[in-house]
Amino acid sequence: MSEWAEGQKFRKTALKVIASSIRKGNVIEQDGKLYVVLSAENIHPGKGTPVSQIEMRRIGDGVKVSERYKTTDQVEKATVEDRNFNYLYEDGDGFHFMNAETYDQVQVSKEIVGSSAPYLQENMTVKLSMHDLNPVAIQLPQRATLEVVETEPVTKGQTASSSYKPAILSNGVRTSVPPHIGTGTRIVVMTEDGSYVERAKD
Repeated sequence: MSEWAEGQKFRKTALKVIASSIRKGNVIEQDGKLYVVLSAENIHPGKGTPVSQIEMRRIGDGVKVSERYKTTDQVEKATVEDRNFNYLYEDGDGFHFMNAETYDQVQVSKEIVGSSAPYLQENMTVKLSMHDLNPVAIQLPQRATLEVVETEPVTKGQTASSSYKPAILSNGVRTSVPPHIGTGTRIVVMTEDGSYVERAKD
């Protein structure tokens, strides 16, 4: 292999894409640093140029940054590989996962796991986005089943359509549940925001 080819092989591959195509979970490279996208919104003002508002977190130190690009601006999107890992445990250093195929273990920092932490359950399969063998972003299953540990008692005569009531789940997350859901009930919630989906079937 020529020296040039060697150099190309090790160069971090970044693709130039237009800002409007950036989505949550993408990793972009800016000023030689990597950022994971937390949210991306394309804004079309009545007059003027459409812009992409991108909230992102610097992978090195967890600092959040908000950038505005013209939707047609070129952004460097880093190449990441999504792989499935099983969650093992948490300790003082972070969260530990194992690749089910290779049995390789990786450690993911608390900054990267962020608000997903309470939903991690032993052996849960998650997608980790890997960049040069370093985990840079995590994607949980869309839904998780948890038990309601605290909520107002079920009141008779209340219809399911009346307003939701606050509840605390077994992972400490606060959510809102329909009036007919009582303490001890297992429910399915969205891991993105803890919102109630349905009563668990199991």
